[in-house]
Amino acid sequence: MNGVNESTVSEFVLLGLSRSQNLQVLLFVIFLILYLLIISGNIVIMILITIDRHLHSPMYFLLANLSFVDIWLSSVTTPKMVIDFLREHKTISFEGCMSQVFFAHCIAAGEMVLLLVMAYDRYVAICKPLHYFTIMNLKRCTGLVLTSWTVGFVHALSQLVAVLQLPLCGPLEIDSFFCDMPLVIKLACTDSHDLDILMNADCGIVVVSCFIMLLISYTYILITVRRSSKAGASKALSTCTAHITVVMLLFLPCIFIYVWPLNITWLDKFLAVFYSVVTPLLNPAIYTLRNKEIKNALKRFKSYVMNHKVNT
Repeated sequence: MNGVNESTVSEFVLLGLSRSQNLQVLLFVIFLILYLLIISGNIVIMILITIDRHLHSPMYFLLANLSFVDIWLSSVTTPKMVIDFLREHKTISFEGCMSQVFFAHCIAAGEMVLLLVMAYDRYVAICKPLHYFTIMNLKRCTGLVLTSWTVGFVHALSQLVAVLQLPLCGPLEIDSFFCDMPLVIKLACTDSHDLDILMNADCGIVVVSCFIMLLISYTYILITVRRSSKAGASKALSTCTAHITVVMLLFLPCIFIYVWPLNITWLDKFLAVFYSVVTPLLNPAIYTLRNKEIKNALKRFKSYVMNHKVNT
């Protein structure tokens, strides 16, 4: 194979999820519906939290930001994947490929830190309830959200700088539905062992450290909950269970792709679909189905819309 400098690479070929034409039509319908549900579900949550004064609290402010992040996490890869199901030749430009590498890591890392911030919010609410609104004021919440984006940006930039230095070899085929760091590294003309270790370490710092801190936080919260009143414990346990479910849905696939790779192609594709499509889809469902305040806000919103229609 001939070495190709990254500056001369114009495009990559994406092999996608399947090469069966009949199956791709079915996948097009499925993932188009899923993507529309992701966008609509998360937008509904953002609108409810914005317009309903009963939801103007730190927890829901962070939840609205999580919905915003989920929209972008899915939008980095899903629209391109859906369009490619209808194409015989699936290609992506070099710039588009690098953009996917950057934004996928930026948004995913940012979401992980945001979930850690949400765990901190629950810790303060349950363990220090009298000081909750003093500690989790708007200024601090905004600062924590900006911190999550900053961590994501720095992490993604380090990944992008590393991959841009690679001399690439043809054929430039990526056996997935989007460009990802481990897959691009495989196209390098040089020994990529050291870069693989660097990538695993870089991702490990973000993924594993956040995951461990989240487990410690929720363990401490659950221990505290056991000592509280029965009614308060039930509500806190319900909220924490929803958060822990979201954490597992996002972190476990990322651990097996970036930190402890199994190098099984079909499994890597499944895990990539899971954290980029399934997780953003399930987040709104988890928080709305298990959250009485969100369900009440939705009822109030429906009543407002119906009354407005009657009056007009």
